[in-house]
Amino acid sequence: MSEFEVSAPKYRDRVEAGAILAQRLAQYRDEHPLVLSIPNGGVPVGAVIAERLNARLYLVIARKLQIPDNPEAGFGAITTDGNLILNHALMLHLGLREPQVQRQKERALAEARLKRELFGARADLPPMTGRIAVLVDDGLASGYTMEAAVESVKAHHAQRIIIAVPTSSSSAYRRLHPKVDRIFCPDLSRLPFFAVANAYEKWYDVGEDEVKRILEELEKKGL
Repeated sequence: MSEFEVSAPKYRDRVEAGAILAQRLAQYRDEHPLVLSIPNGGVPVGAVIAERLNARLYLVIARKLQIPDNPEAGFGAITTDGNLILNHALMLHLGLREPQVQRQKERALAEARLKRELFGARADLPPMTGRIAVLVDDGLASGYTMEAAVESVKAHHAQRIIIAVPTSSSSAYRRLHPKVDRIFCPDLSRLPFFAVANAYEKWYDVGEDEVKRILEELEKKGL
């Protein structure tokens, strides 16, 4: 393949991706895992997993630190409890100075905490001692948001941490693999060019209203 070729979509949508992951995670059903989704895109995926595993769904909220001149890209991520992951090599390449980094850190942290208030109790992580934590997103591009989420969960003393994502770049997979107990990823891309959206036939940005609707539906089911 050339540098600009992409593989065919692997999933119809996030719901189908969640169902495929749930099949692979079925072995943990009787161990009463906690499903922890990264909003917004990870919530439709995690909701299906939570239903199939009869598990409670919680949210781990993390926001990327935006590159000042390219807000679609990031140089790290931070969670609501302040766990910060930085791409130091990228920061050096971009010539980012400490005041710029601090501004982006403060902005991202404020956004994360506003989102926590919006989603309420689901965004407050429960006690995890002796429990399996399954971290879910709709895909890993750089993986820095997931890495920040992993560090947040580690601080809650989960017995085991598992990442479950429908698709991932090889670089994100390699960096995260030694940090957790296991990664489930049916579509591990080895292409030089990677975008999470390419794994889906139906791709769109999940809005906060959809997240709240999904959480309300789970609440009615006692999950």
